[in-house]
Order: sequence, then C-alpha cells, then structure tokens
Amino acid sequence: MSSLEWRDRAYDETLDGVLNGLEARRKIDPSFSIRDAEGILKHLYIQEGNDWCSRGMLQDAILAATIAAHEQFIESWKTESASSDRSSQ
Repeated sequence: MSSLEWRDRAYDETLDGVLNGLEARRKIDPSFSIRDAEGILKHLYIQEGNDWCSRGMLQDAILAATIAAHEQFIESWKTESASSDRSSQ
C-alpha cells in the first residue's frame, strides 16, 4: 500500500459522498437550485484560500474532493437543464 493511498481513498469517498448528498438534496428539496449549489461552491473556494494555519493533507484532500463534487454536480445539472430546454422547444 502506497504511503499516500489513504489520501486518495479519503478523496474518492468524500467525492462520492458529497455527490450523493447533493443529488439527494436536489430530489427532496424543491427549493434547492443551481444558484444555491454555486453559492456553496463560492464559499468552498473562500475556505480553500483561507489556509493560514495549514489544514493538513487529509483536510486538503477532503476539501478538494468537496469542491470537485460541487463543480461536477453543477456542470452536470446545467448540461441536463440545457438538454431539457432544447428538447422542449
């Protein structure tokens, strides 16, 4: 086992968990919008830049995965919305 394999595993688990959570929220909360997800992402970017105390490798991996999940979720939702808009015309 690689000495950094734990970090990759934490990243992958976080990415999957955040994506699943975002999808679940989208399904159960009709008021949740792309703008809401973008607002969360904006604050995650700020949190990423506020590393004056050094989070450490694990927290860096978790934050990076959380950001990546939000970016992927937003992009997927926008693509789905655009595709849906085109098909309804």
